[in-house]
Amino acid sequence: MTAAELQQAAKALAAMFSCFPQSALADAEMQLRGYLAAVQDAELADVQAAIQRFIRGEAKVDNAQFCPSSAQLSIEVRERRLMRELLAKRALISSPPRSGGPKDGRDPWFAPASGAAQPRRRGSRQ
Repeated sequence: MTAAELQQAAKALAAMFSCFPQSALADAEMQLRGYLAAVQDAELADVQAAIQRFIRGEAKVDNAQFCPSSAQLSIEVRERRLMRELLAKRALISSPPRSGGPKDGRDPWFAPASGAAQPRRRGSRQ
């Protein structure tokens, strides 16, 4: 992550910390550094998605009443990355090619085999 992205991740973490009870003895600055160290190599979007899932109670945890550990956050971040990558692959596979097709508007996936009889279009002479 870039420095700006780390700042955004820190803000998201601060929001998560405010949603869960914290120990009065916890050093907030050291805690924030530990969480950032755990997710520094991840994409900001994955970190934010993982934090949102913890805040909403959607992530898998032992006790949803308490703030997740940095390890639990890292696991959820990896799951968010995996889901993002799978969705991107799925979209790539399921979408037809958007350019490079025939100029006459025919779909290259359903073009008739060469030499096959083609239906006449209304009003056209063949």
